Amino acid sequence: MNRRRFTSSRKLDHLRICLEEDIESGSTGFEDIRLVHNALPDSNMDTLDLSTDLFGHRFGSPLFISAMTGGHPETTRVNKVLAQAAQKYGLGIGVGSQRAAIEDQTLAETFSVVRESAPDAFVVGNLGIVQLRDHGIEWAETAVEMIDADALAIHLNFLQEATQPEGDHNAAGCLDALRELCREFKVPVIVKETGCGFSEEIARLCYGAGATCIDVGGYGGSSWAAIESYRAGKGEAGGDQRLSDLGLLFKEWGIPTAVSLTEVVRCGGPVIASGGIRTGIDIAKALVLGASLGGMALPLLKPACDGIEALSETIETIQQQLRIALFLTGHTRVSEMPDTRWYVTGPTAQLIQQK
Repeated sequence: MNRRRFTSSRKLDHLRICLEEDIESGSTGFEDIRLVHNALPDSNMDTLDLSTDLFGHRFGSPLFISAMTGGHPETTRVNKVLAQAAQKYGLGIGVGSQRAAIEDQTLAETFSVVRESAPDAFVVGNLGIVQLRDHGIEWAETAVEMIDADALAIHLNFLQEATQPEGDHNAAGCLDALRELCREFKVPVIVKETGCGFSEEIARLCYGAGATCIDVGGYGGSSWAAIESYRAGKGEAGGDQRLSDLGLLFKEWGIPTAVSLTEVVRCGGPVIASGGIRTGIDIAKALVLGASLGGMALPLLKPACDGIEALSETIETIQQQLRIALFLTGHTRVSEMPDTRWYVTGPTAQLIQQK
């Protein structure tokens, strides 16, 4: 199999593993965050405003459809359904890594279907920082043009690369590549982790390089180490028990999402919270800690495979959970959530206090 076709095949392999296997690991830390209850909210829950603003765009709610898939013909339908939901509810949406479609233009439709199905949504392109370093701003521009993106996410996935059968182990020069991109680029650049989180120090490096926003992508949700462990041991790339064992060992690696979020917000720039966000209450807690949006992937993937009605039901449930949390903390709009008082206990308190 040539490299272009191999990249496409790997994308489908990842999707199938996420749908069929247990690939979640650890705790986000949000279970240790408790919001202070308002016993006498002076508002009508049914009229609360979930809309919010970021990047000069008005979002229907803080729920962000995080990057999931694309790059194989069989992923087109999933991306179409996700995009239909983004259009229906006014949500932001990110696509999966566009590398496969940049290498093979016949796969571009698996991504462009997002803009076609969500003409008014805030759409975020996706490119790995290694590909940015190796191919430069031209690839970044291609990724944006492919889907008429409003922003570009540069993803950092070095745990995945380190445990992947065909992974790239060389991270040298990536910060310089990010700095050059941000200096030259025409749309906002979001730097996104993929399950291990950001420390304050690395977030400051990224903001200093010119990044518009950090997507924390913290520990506590889908584990790419677990996914690659399955691929190495049992999946299409099977047969490497050593890599499979490494993936299992490192599935516990990373900064819990709630902890990472508290570190990144100290930098003062816009933040998206993702990594194990599973409910509207998780989104509410993320907003209280300083996030602008709460990104979800895995909880939306399975209903998206069942169609727009199933996905709509899931999104409406999540937004109702968020609405209730807003009501019970005494607020009438999302922008007031950072004013909520909160408690932190357990391991999360220990990690935050150590910092």
